[in-house]
This record gives sequence, structure tokens and C-alpha cells, in this order.
Amino acid sequence: MAQDDEHDIYKRIAADLPYLRRYARALTGNQASGDRFATATLEAILADPDFLIRDMRPRVALFRAFDRIWTSTGAHIADAGGDTLEARAQRLLEPLTPRSREALLLRTIEELRPDEIAEVMQITVGEAEELVATALREMQGVVRGSVMIIEDEMLIAMDIEAIVKDMGHQITGVARTRDQAVALAEKVRPDLILADIQLADNSSGIGAINDILSQTGDLPVIFITAFPERLLTGERLEPAFLITKPYTEEQVRSAVSQAMFFSSTEPLFG
Repeated sequence: MAQDDEHDIYKRIAADLPYLRRYARALTGNQASGDRFATATLEAILADPDFLIRDMRPRVALFRAFDRIWTSTGAHIADAGGDTLEARAQRLLEPLTPRSREALLLRTIEELRPDEIAEVMQITVGEAEELVATALREMQGVVRGSVMIIEDEMLIAMDIEAIVKDMGHQITGVARTRDQAVALAEKVRPDLILADIQLADNSSGIGAINDILSQTGDLPVIFITAFPERLLTGERLEPAFLITKPYTEEQVRSAVSQAMFFSSTEPLFG
């Protein structure tokens, strides 16, 4: 392989790696597990550059390589015994249609088209569309809980609140600042938090989440932000679920359903 071709492959991987890691984290439920699969994918590509199919769009090719690693493992979510949050999530996942979560995440979080999902998963376009619909239907009907929103823009907060309520969840309240968020969480412990990272008084949503999780322990957290680059750095702990503004209703519904299963989001050091 020519040196220029090899260099181009590495550039493509570097550009799309943050998105692969985001997908892997959402798929497995935490950063450590997701990064292990992402690392295995990179190692396979470095060992054999042809593992990355060159006639696909770069991101689709990278996700296809990941999917080959992912499906080859057999058991995707590690067994977790006892009554931990991760163990309960594992039990909830068992009845879901196989491969439906992968299709859902590729469509809603990574915004791949049905034909691209079909390429990644090596299925037909019709099968990809059906898997997405099945995942949404099955996941939204399993878990109901209370949701706290940290968002300083009133219209966005109202929109998110309406989406979450329509899914059957309760809203514990909306906080516009770090201090309000901490106080609200102390008053009513939520099952899930949706948070922006830039708040009304220039305080940090990341700081608010760190404060809350230090008091409550594990809670699933979804960041909805116009500044994803502040979180997708690879240099510190990152959230399992991250949605970029402007978001779609489908993205919020998918992330909320996913996060209600997984609650291993770790504090972010802000």
C-alpha cells in the first residue's frame, strides 16, 4: 500500500474516532467498555488497513469495521450479577430484538441514513428501517422514571420537557444554573438527568453533574449541547450519552430510552 494512501486512512480514522467512541459508549453503556471495542477496531485496522473498506463513506467504513468486531464477540454486554444498576440494565435488555439497538443508535445518535445502516450492519435497507422502529417501540415501553432537566434556554427546556413527558416519564423540575440544579437534585432524586453544559450564569452543567453525582451516586446522564468538542476530547471521563444541538425529537427519545437502561455514567472532572 502506498504511503500516501496509508496516511489518508489514518486521517480518516482520526476525524471520525470521536463519533465511533460516542457510539460505542452508548451501545455498551459506559466509557470503559465502549473504548475497549473502539480500541479493538483500531488495532484491527492498523494490523490490516484493508479491514477498512475504502469504497464506503469514511465514517460508514469505520463503523462497519467496528460492527465486525462487535458482532464477533458473541456476548455484547458483559454479565453483571447482583442488583447493581448495570445488572438491572442487563436484565432489561435481554428481551429486546437482536441488533435493534445498534440500528437505533446508528440512526438517531450518529444520524446515518437507512442505506448506510444497512452497509454497516450488512443487512437490507428494509431490515434496517424495521430494526429502528422495533427498538423504539420496545425500549420506550419498558422503563418509566423521573427526569430532571438542566437547561438555561426556556424554549429548549420546554421542548425537551414536552418530549420526555410524552414518553411517559415524570419531570422533577428544570434548573437554569449549577446551584439550582444541585438544590433540585437534593430535593427530588431523579432517575435520569438531561443537561446542557453552558448555563445561564456562566456556570457549568458539567460541574453541576459532578456535584450531583458526588451526592447521589450513579445516575444516567444525557448531555445535550452545542459544544460537543468540550466533551469528546478523549482526555478525561466522558458521558455515555451525548446529543448535539440542534437535536431532533427522535434523538432525544432514543437517548432517554437508552439511558434509562444504562446508569453507569461517571462524574466528569470539570
